[in-house]
Amino acid sequence: MKTAISINGLVIVLLIISFIKDKKKTKKSLLIALKTLGKIAPSILSVILLIGLMYGLFSDKIALFFGQENGVIGFVTIALFGSVIHMPSLLAFPLAGSFLAEGASVSSVAAFITTLTMIGIVTLPLEIKTMGKKFAIYRNLFSFGIALIIAVLMGVIL
Repeated sequence: MKTAISINGLVIVLLIISFIKDKKKTKKSLLIALKTLGKIAPSILSVILLIGLMYGLFSDKIALFFGQENGVIGFVTIALFGSVIHMPSLLAFPLAGSFLAEGASVSSVAAFITTLTMIGIVTLPLEIKTMGKKFAIYRNLFSFGIALIIAVLMGVIL
């Protein structure tokens, strides 16, 4: 909460300085920002809706599937889940936070985030087409292994 207040306060101060320095450019940049917000608002709202639905449907099962008592099976399951789904990191972090809040282990959540960002099963056909089959498969396998190592280290450290 303090971080959000600090960042927003800094933005307001810088906006005031910008407005004092050049009113015309500041107004123009604010209009551009509002137009951009209008374009991305539907995507942001759909992501919030998707996270809300996933949380509503699966929140009681998260600890059951991905909790520490589920061990290696839960860890590998969430890593595979992260490898297969395709969502922006911006959406994945709040979802991962809800996983933690519902009892998922730190290493399982780290496995979800790292595989989500490093593995591209959904985009694999495009990667094969542009980079070649051998490279794409090796890159994804190597990335999966590294993601699991990172997740285990995160569980040990945190």
